[in-house]
Amino acid sequence: MTSSAAPVLITGAGQRVGLHCARRLLEDGHRVIFSYRSERPGVQALRDLGATAVFADFASEAGILAFISELKTHTDCLRAIVHNASEWLAETPETDAAAFTRMFSVHMLAPYLINLHCADLLQRSSPADIVHISDDVTRKGSSKHIGYCASKAGLDSLTLSFAARYAPAIKVNGIAPALLLFNPEDDAAYRAKALAKSALGIEPGCEVIYQSLRYLLDNPYVTGTTLTVNGGRHIK
Repeated sequence: MTSSAAPVLITGAGQRVGLHCARRLLEDGHRVIFSYRSERPGVQALRDLGATAVFADFASEAGILAFISELKTHTDCLRAIVHNASEWLAETPETDAAAFTRMFSVHMLAPYLINLHCADLLQRSSPADIVHISDDVTRKGSSKHIGYCASKAGLDSLTLSFAARYAPAIKVNGIAPALLLFNPEDDAAYRAKALAKSALGIEPGCEVIYQSLRYLLDNPYVTGTTLTVNGGRHIK
């Protein structure tokens, strides 16, 4: 990937996929600005590597706009925006409305407002990209996690709309991963069941998302597309 003087913004980079992609961007010579909500070891690790950390709480309009204002004190241009911040909340009769509202804010309102208010930063860089990290679950829906799936599906729709709005100056694409990385507490039965859902049957790790991101940033002829990275779940 060709490096750029303009930094890449990646949201929610304190752990797992976001942390991995931020590290790899730094290794490839990019300046990185990232958002975080909680202090984690990964946040400090990225600071130590030279990335700029900006606190963000995307659960409300006020929090999103405060983040945008703070971001603009650190840079006047961006090479790319990678919307990785995500929230998974259980939906119960007692919490369903609050959970849906929060996931809508994190998965849709934050990317929507950041894309609108930071387009001027992207337009000072060429090439320029927006990448939305969605979820393979939007392909068929989810009876158990309706709010999560719906808000991620909304993010897929934002990919199409912003791609049309910002072409040709800014490419806008998405990545829709399925299982990437188990949690330490996941037991053997759960792991076996999850792996059996895909044709390839592997736990691929985070690098496959960085490879997808790199493809989207490097390719000058792809916009309005969401890459499916699911190990062949759709053919199983």
